[in-house]
Amino acid sequence: MKIMLKRAYEAPAASDGMRVLVDRLWPRGVSKDEARIDHWLKEVGPPTALRQWFGHDPARWDEFRSRYRKELEGSAAWEELKALARHGKLTLVYAAKDEQHNNAVVLKQMLQEQA
Repeated sequence: MKIMLKRAYEAPAASDGMRVLVDRLWPRGVSKDEARIDHWLKEVGPPTALRQWFGHDPARWDEFRSRYRKELEGSAAWEELKALARHGKLTLVYAAKDEQHNNAVVLKQMLQEQA
């Protein structure tokens, strides 16, 4: 299972494989044609309250990861993402500026643990 991460503001590439947007909100200023998203799994993104609490504050990262994982356990969106990951190369697309502290990083770790 090959899983990559890419910001929505980076140009899509043929090497991306299936592109899955994993945010609840569409990235600002990015058209659907530019993004070339194959699947938008809104429900796999963190709930609004959790996202706002986290605010991309690295000091809250460990607690965010723990809460987010609990939110995902057994959810239909998480099961759908796992199924998509079994089909080959997958790029998780996200909008956050912080490339190390965002929901796509957590999702990639969880998918790799499933392999």
